[in-house]
Amino acid sequence: MTQRPSRTRVETFWRIFSSSRKRLSLSEEAPVQPQMAQVSPKIAAAAALTGPEKLAAVTNLVEKLSKDLISNDLPSEERDSALEELKIYGRDPRNADPIFTKEGIEMLTRHAFDSSSSTTSRNALRVLCNTLFLKQETRQMFVDLGYEAKLCDKLKSDNHDDEFLVSRVIFLTTYGTNTDLVELIDKYHLADAINANLERHAKHRTETSSATGPMEDMALAETLKLLFNVTHYCKDRTSSFTPAIPHIVTILCKGSFPTQKPLDPPTSSLVHALLNLDIGSEDVQAALYPENSPNMLVNHLIDLLTRSTTAYANEELESSVTPLVSTIRAIHEQAPAEVKNSIRERLLPTEADRTQVLGRTNSLPSWLLKNSTNPITPQLRDVISNLFFEMSDKDASKFVENVGYGFASGFLFNRNLPIPPNVSEASNTTQGSSDRPVNPITGQFLDAETQPEGPEMTEAEREREAERLFVLFERLRANGVISAENPVRTAVQEGRFEELPDDYEEESD
Repeated sequence: MTQRPSRTRVETFWRIFSSSRKRLSLSEEAPVQPQMAQVSPKIAAAAALTGPEKLAAVTNLVEKLSKDLISNDLPSEERDSALEELKIYGRDPRNADPIFTKEGIEMLTRHAFDSSSSTTSRNALRVLCNTLFLKQETRQMFVDLGYEAKLCDKLKSDNHDDEFLVSRVIFLTTYGTNTDLVELIDKYHLADAINANLERHAKHRTETSSATGPMEDMALAETLKLLFNVTHYCKDRTSSFTPAIPHIVTILCKGSFPTQKPLDPPTSSLVHALLNLDIGSEDVQAALYPENSPNMLVNHLIDLLTRSTTAYANEELESSVTPLVSTIRAIHEQAPAEVKNSIRERLLPTEADRTQVLGRTNSLPSWLLKNSTNPITPQLRDVISNLFFEMSDKDASKFVENVGYGFASGFLFNRNLPIPPNVSEASNTTQGSSDRPVNPITGQFLDAETQPEGPEMTEAEREREAERLFVLFERLRANGVISAENPVRTAVQEGRFEELPDDYEEESD
């Protein structure tokens, strides 16, 4: 039994991904749609049955198909029709109990993996996929049958239906079972099969200009989902999937998918797959950063991010965009200097951004800054803040210079990092190497700041405001809201506070 690994940085993203993957598993319409184009009267009648009549029909079909495993006397067309009818009944587990028993699972498994007919095998696999999805307890029943060798062997088939269906079966068994992923990889060559399938997908996209079909794209997405789960649950064998990285990069950069949004599957699945893989391996550097175009991958990912800024509502960002930003962050961490600089040039605030308070323009860096404090996307804002910190060489002073203390303060406080000295003085060492001094708090050029309208505060007004802030600070400390020392009290204790006489008059210029 494979030991599930402890949580890492990827754990949070896996929880986000798995929820969307479960939604993808819900429907089996796509792979069977061609067969359903002309619905037979028998299948139409099956879809209408409910209650005891449905239970009786299901019981009869399961018994007939179970007996056929012994006698093998059903004509192929009748066997396939029975499985097709059973699939209709099995979409709703109510009054379909015989399908979800040990006997029902064994019957479906044997037809799926022991049949010499590819049509029968796929029909049985479709019923099995729906069954494993709808009732979690059936997954362990399937694992207990010991079909690992035939399962992985069938995954090697150069057929998109087989790839889709078998990948989904294995994917579902990674939830709530004791399936031995190490054995699947080491003994039954699961990684080799997945890598080979991805290689075929990549080869098709580089050798032909014809569009891919929906079944091919769905098979690709299912293979990538399986890859992500296996590398999440079996981190000790992640290196077995390193050969898949060049194929994933090829598909991601050269593939064209008819999706409504930029991060719909299979694009999202390609991005997710890179998260768990060893992109720092020497064996894949040439694929990640080809000599003739080292920025190809990062440019593609950042282009996806740019399109995503307007494609997703605020409540969608956490699940849709967080993995993409995390992948960009992981690549930035491992990339050569040239690629790192390219990422920084596109993601750090530019001179155009600094004509306003940072985060106010419509640029990609401004979007990232705004979402680094987004209250409803805790994981996204954490990834963005870490990315900005790492693009600042993990130097607090550079971090403040790049994003302004307003955006940097929370990050520094949460990580117990000291406030850098450059917070109190204007700087001109920002991205873009401009000589114009910058407000260290807002990140805006000083000469672009608008001055407040109205007369300046009088000395008496300033004194009253200082007293008000002093009292407010003391109340916050007394109530335990903050633990920092009152800066006014500190100034008094250090002799930096001067109490002016009542007849003091401010000198005028």
